[in-house]
Amino acid sequence: MNGILYYDCFAGISGDMNLAAMIDLGVEKNYLIDELKKLEVENYKIIITKDMRSGISGTHVEVKLLENQHSEIHDHEHSHSQSHNHEQRSFKDIKKLIGNSTLSDFVKSKSISIFQILAEAEGKIHNKPADDIHFHEIGATDSIIDIVGAAICIDYLKPTRIISSRIELGSGMVKCAHGLFPIPAPATAEVLKGIPVKAGLVPFEATTPTGASILAVFTDEFVEQHSFIIEKTGYGLGHKDSEVPNVLRVHWCMDNSTKFVTEPAKIIECNIDDMNPELYDYVIDLLFSEGADDVYLTPIIMKKSRPAVILSIICNTVLSDKLTEIILKETSTIGVRTYNITKHLLNRKIIEITTSLGKVKVKKSWMGNDFVKFKPEYEDCSRIAKEKKLSIFEVLKTIQIELDKLN
Repeated sequence: MNGILYYDCFAGISGDMNLAAMIDLGVEKNYLIDELKKLEVENYKIIITKDMRSGISGTHVEVKLLENQHSEIHDHEHSHSQSHNHEQRSFKDIKKLIGNSTLSDFVKSKSISIFQILAEAEGKIHNKPADDIHFHEIGATDSIIDIVGAAICIDYLKPTRIISSRIELGSGMVKCAHGLFPIPAPATAEVLKGIPVKAGLVPFEATTPTGASILAVFTDEFVEQHSFIIEKTGYGLGHKDSEVPNVLRVHWCMDNSTKFVTEPAKIIECNIDDMNPELYDYVIDLLFSEGADDVYLTPIIMKKSRPAVILSIICNTVLSDKLTEIILKETSTIGVRTYNITKHLLNRKIIEITTSLGKVKVKKSWMGNDFVKFKPEYEDCSRIAKEKKLSIFEVLKTIQIELDKLN
């Protein structure tokens, strides 16, 4: 599917509301359930039903725990108190659980990123390293299903861009493991730093830490108004009922404003003249693993004719603080500079094709309705060259010829 996924969070978002909205939009429920079976998580059942909220028909999702397995926190009930005593999972445990699965690399990476944001939020609240966090609020089976399920749904839909409205927080007090707190809950407030929000529409917690983290990882832009053509709408129902429907609405849209994608981003830079050059490779790999869009080095001459480099990172605005922290910790610089930019991108998606040399992932790009180019993924070409004992140039030439015929 080619299009824009737009989250209309007028009544907030939780993990199960997101899953329900994705299914209502068109994600095959059997596909989702089969993919989730790739996790070594047992004793649960996903119950998917159609229901109504304030006259709005939509999909409702519940993760039912079997054999007296109880969730520490039921995110879908918007509760944060410790209701049952059972073995908790640390962030380290969850990374291992996801990493050992046979899920796609995309799903693994995005799922761990969502948990990373939650772990860092809890770590800041409790003054602990992220890996040491034992989740009181999102470590239980239902929340693992919500988070990994969110990544599976995005991988299924493959939107070219994800946009969200401002996020409704709700109002009142919420009972956390930390005590009574005004909405938003501490973890939610930490996750949503730098993201536009609103509050007061409904008298309960409208957005949970899980829902906030899903948006923080996947959303390219938070805007209230955007020009697009709605093709389909999905409604994910929550568990509350009030005058305002407890519903997450998502639209599948085609962009009506431009032939290419425009999105905000940030550049983080610093000048370095006193670091062992061998360390750059480690730092660059680390920045990419944490979500940087691009990392590059530019040679420069500084004062007193000292040779140096500019370390530059292009990233999503949400990741700016995390990547800045890595630079300050892992390089010799004592300061960075950041500035906002606008990226203009061709619409693109990764497809897998079968060639005479084997299966190859290819990036397909287009502008409006016009195809522009194919580009085979280097890793696949490199693998084929080694397996077939061919030069990389022969592999690229053969695949490009077959791509041109396919086009």
